[in-house]
Amino acid sequence: MTNIEVFALEGIGEVAAGDDLISVIAQAYANYQPQDGDVLVVTSKIVSKAEARTLPAEDRAEAITAESFGEVATNGPTRIVRTRHGFVMAAAGVDASNTAANTILLLPLDPDATARQLRAGLQTRLGITLGVIISDTFGRPWREGLTDNAIGVAGVRVLHDHRGELDAQGRTLEQTVVATADELASAADLVKGKNSNCPVAVIRGSQTVHGEDGPGARALVRASHTDLFALGTQQAKDLGRKEAVQLRRTVRTWSDQLVAHELIGECVAAALTAPAPHHTTPWRFVHVVEPATRKELLARMADRWEHDLASDGLTPESVRKRVERGQLLERCPELVIPVLVLEGQHDYPDERRKTAERDMFVLSMGAAVQSFMVTAATLRLGTAWVSSTLFCPDDVRPVLDMPAQWHPMGAIAVGYPLGDVTPRPSRDSSPFLIQK
Repeated sequence: MTNIEVFALEGIGEVAAGDDLISVIAQAYANYQPQDGDVLVVTSKIVSKAEARTLPAEDRAEAITAESFGEVATNGPTRIVRTRHGFVMAAAGVDASNTAANTILLLPLDPDATARQLRAGLQTRLGITLGVIISDTFGRPWREGLTDNAIGVAGVRVLHDHRGELDAQGRTLEQTVVATADELASAADLVKGKNSNCPVAVIRGSQTVHGEDGPGARALVRASHTDLFALGTQQAKDLGRKEAVQLRRTVRTWSDQLVAHELIGECVAAALTAPAPHHTTPWRFVHVVEPATRKELLARMADRWEHDLASDGLTPESVRKRVERGQLLERCPELVIPVLVLEGQHDYPDERRKTAERDMFVLSMGAAVQSFMVTAATLRLGTAWVSSTLFCPDDVRPVLDMPAQWHPMGAIAVGYPLGDVTPRPSRDSSPFLIQK
């Protein structure tokens, strides 16, 4: 059995753009009796700093896009992308931790090349054979928590292929290929830590170092034809929308997490695909973003509701309780008012066709609202449609500066749900499907 020793190198100070990492690491490493077969695991952040891979924090969104070679999935503000290196990770590895205030760090341009340079320089200076791994922190599909993975490798066995070997029961292994470089990177992180100012660790006794630089961390990138994540955003969203029809539930409590306004735009874009009469686009979605506007709108609506309930003969106490129960639109993080625009409606002379014409437009509004809410569910947002504005259009229009031809059709409360949303169980359609 192999005994492995893992320890961090102390004495490496803050690294700045242009610093000679070979000299910096060699000076600290010399105090630990360098040995043949050692593996040095270097945190990618000091490589990025030395390579001046730094940008102002306000450029983060643009940097993620620039560093991405394709989007795999999104969940609210989180973007899972494939980087220029082939890694699938959140935000393309763009990170604001352990860097100067108001700055972000990008991944090294070519971590494998940097690993080879560090290895060559350190071997020449120290007169030993060693391996170098550059590591970065990744999330993992299907599992919580982060681990360090190898993004640059030189002189270390990257993968250990056990296929063809026999297990303890004598059966032939057919699938087992171990990501040795990733295991070493994770082991090193146990002693480096995230906030210890020890960005380099040594693994001694691993018996994974060989004479050649080897294929590098690129060997860890799964080929696209065997990578389910390479299917990318479109197929993932297609699958997600099928599930979202059942995932779309009425949500009445929300977390404090902010909703990016761009996500509201995605929901509206989906709503615009609904069928509509006469080749029109008879919908608008008013996103009420100003607190003063929302306050005035809801106050007018509450006054109208109280008046209507009192007119129905309810007692003042009963009116108060009903209005309190209806304060959902005050609690929701985002408020959207769907509006039906009847400018494209045909003016028929008889009441029968006028009614049918109006019904066509109202049905199209329902389809648009459903598309909005289903898309919101794919973005893990929770929604609730309430009918409130239908009963007080003359109170809503002046607050939102809407013309008379615009008809508010309820309201959509939007936010991240407080707790998990359980998909609706499938229902038997036979009682509702009538065949003639």
